[in-house]
Amino acid sequence: MEEKSSPAEPLRILMAAGVPKRREGGVAAIVYNLGHEMEHRGHQVAYVFLDDLIAPGTVWARFSELVFAVRLARHIVKNRANFSLVNLHAPTGFIYGMRRRWIGAGDYPPYVMCLHGLEERRVHVMSREAKKGRAWNFSWRNRAWHRLYHQPRFRWSIKAANGAHTYSRDVWTLLQLKYNLDAERTAYIANGVEPRFFIGREYRETDALRLLYAGTWLDQRGIFYIREALRKLAPRFPGLTMTFAGCAVPAEEIEKFFGEELKSCVVVRPVIAAERMPELYAEHDVLLFPSLMEGLPSVLLEAMATGMSVITTETCGMSDVVEHGYNGLLVAPANAAAIEGAVERLATSAELRQKLGETARETMKRYTWERAGTQLEALFMRVLELER
Repeated sequence: MEEKSSPAEPLRILMAAGVPKRREGGVAAIVYNLGHEMEHRGHQVAYVFLDDLIAPGTVWARFSELVFAVRLARHIVKNRANFSLVNLHAPTGFIYGMRRRWIGAGDYPPYVMCLHGLEERRVHVMSREAKKGRAWNFSWRNRAWHRLYHQPRFRWSIKAANGAHTYSRDVWTLLQLKYNLDAERTAYIANGVEPRFFIGREYRETDALRLLYAGTWLDQRGIFYIREALRKLAPRFPGLTMTFAGCAVPAEEIEKFFGEELKSCVVVRPVIAAERMPELYAEHDVLLFPSLMEGLPSVLLEAMATGMSVITTETCGMSDVVEHGYNGLLVAPANAAAIEGAVERLATSAELRQKLGETARETMKRYTWERAGTQLEALFMRVLELER
C-alpha cells in the first residue's frame, strides 16, 4: 500500500495502553517512540497509561485491565471532540470499540487497535506445555478463566476495531483471514531501534561464552528448554555463563529453578535500568531468547543492533527479522537439543559470531522508528479516509 505524506491538517491522536507509563522498555517504550514520530510529523499526541486512570493498589490486579478499559472508554467519550483517532493497545479498546459500534460512529473518533500477539497461539502453545508439566499457570481452571475472560476481551477488541497494526506477519495475516479485517485497514509495522544501541563490539576467541537472556521471567519464554540445554553444555564448556537480566523476580527464584548443578554458570541481574541496556549487551556475546510465543521482542532488535549474534525461535515476529545463518540462528520452538546445537556452534567459532553479528547490525539499520512512524501514519490516514 502506497504511503502518504503528512496531511495538511494535523491529526489529534490518543495513544493508550494498559501498562505503567514508565519508559523502561516493553509496550510503554513502543508507545512513546511511535508517539514521538507522530509529533515529529506535526501531529498532536495525548497519552493514557494504566496509572493515569487507576491509582496503585485500588483495583485487584486480575481485573485491572478490565477496569482500565471501562475508564478509558469513558475518557474517550468525554473528550471525543479532542481526538481525530484513537490508537489503543489490545485488549484495552474493546469497551470503547463496542460502544462506538452499538450507538453509531457519530462524532466518535475511529479506533485503530495495536495487537502484539494472538491469544489463539497462547492457548495452542501453553496447552501443549501444560501436558509436559512446563506451564505454571495453565491448569484446567486457568484455561477456563482464559476462555471466559481473556480471549473474549481480545476477540471483541479485534471485532470492534476500525483498523489494526501488528508487530508480526502471522498476526497481520490472521486478522484478515479469521477476523475479516481488510488489508487496507491493517498493517504489519515492525518496531524500530534507537540509535544508542548501535555500538562497537569485539568478537573474542574464547570458550567462555557469555550468554544473555533479557526480559521478564515467564514460562512461555522457553526457560525450561534453556535449563535442559545448559545441563548438557555446562560440562563441555566450563567457562560458559548464562545471565538473566531484567527478569523482575527475585534472584533466588531463578537460582532455585536451575538448581545446584548450574549454580556456577547462572548469573541473575533482576533489574536493569533502560539507559544501561547497551552496556548490558556489550558485556555479553550471544542473546539466547528461545521464546515459544511473542510479538516482536524489543530485546532481539536491540541486541542485533549492538552487533550481537542471536539465537531465537522460528516463530512469531522473530522469524520476520532473523534469517537463519545470515543474521542470526533460528531454532525450533520447545527444542532443547536445537538450542544446545546452536550455542555449541557459536561457542566454537568467533568468526561465525562476528559474521552473524555484523550482518545483524546492518539489518537493524533499516529498523528505524522513523520508518515505523511513516507506516503508522499511512495506516491512520487510510482508516480515516475509509471511515469518512
